[in-house]
Amino acid sequence: MVKLDRRAFMAASFAGTLVPTLAWAQDLNPADLLVPGPLGDKVLGPVDAKVSVVEYASMSCPHCAHFDTTAFDDFKIKYIDSGKVRYVFREFPLNAPALAVAMLARCAPADQFFDIVHTYFRTQEKWLMGKDVKAGILDVGQRFGFTDQSFDACVKNQALFEAINAVQERGSGFGVQATPTFFINGKKYEGALSLEDLDKAIEPLLN
Repeated sequence: MVKLDRRAFMAASFAGTLVPTLAWAQDLNPADLLVPGPLGDKVLGPVDAKVSVVEYASMSCPHCAHFDTTAFDDFKIKYIDSGKVRYVFREFPLNAPALAVAMLARCAPADQFFDIVHTYFRTQEKWLMGKDVKAGILDVGQRFGFTDQSFDACVKNQALFEAINAVQERGSGFGVQATPTFFINGKKYEGALSLEDLDKAIEPLLN
């Protein structure tokens, strides 16, 4: 896990990602896992859904972007919109660019959170691989009303910074080591799951 203080974050070069592999791991108590963290959870789907899916993700992670781009929309239609799944997104930033984007998503109006997350994932190659990553992040953020001033104010917000670190530390306590990591009714899955992978994990829980 990469943990930065705010000064280190502001000085850090915006580069680099960690690449996870697909794996299967231990079970957890879903009740413990579903207790919201210090920032509160970002949730889609009904609270009484039979299945919970918690995703820990880094905005700079290519496998997270792959899941979001190739599987999330179909997953949402099939399971979240139908009321079968309660989906929780939690931040697990692996580097300075991921942390900056995570902070921007939290600084924006609450109803824009998932739109921001999806937009950054689906333009990841453009803003992350450019010569000036900070400028690339701001360029995307401007679509959601961020300015130079509001961007700087957001990433300098010490309380928010510490809260996201706390979300990440709590995820590490649940055994998160790579991104994306999913917990489906407490069972841990690592890697960019396909819709077929999700079907295999979710469908037996709905019976």
